[in-house]
Amino acid sequence: MTRLINLVPMAAGRNPWIKDSLEVTMKVLVKSAWGSDDPTKAAFPFLHANALAEAGHEVQIFLLGEAVSLMRTPVANAVVPVGWPPLAEILQATVTLGIPIHV
Repeated sequence: MTRLINLVPMAAGRNPWIKDSLEVTMKVLVKSAWGSDDPTKAAFPFLHANALAEAGHEVQIFLLGEAVSLMRTPVANAVVPVGWPPLAEILQATVTLGIPIHV
């Protein structure tokens, strides 16, 4: 009988494990080593960080290896991911959102 009672909120369209007023803010560290040799993968850490920050989460980016070169203006201007704006525009949004970038 307990099982049936526990299923009642789900039948009503509510998840019993999530409280209605619960808002979760995550702290996220996005790490990447992708450089300019793969522009789409190189842009993903910045795109993901921007989306997470816009959703209200606390985000930081950590770059290592080839990804460090993306912080050079000529490289950022030359990187254009498939289906996304140029990396220079994405980086501008990242800076505007106040997301720390560690290299």
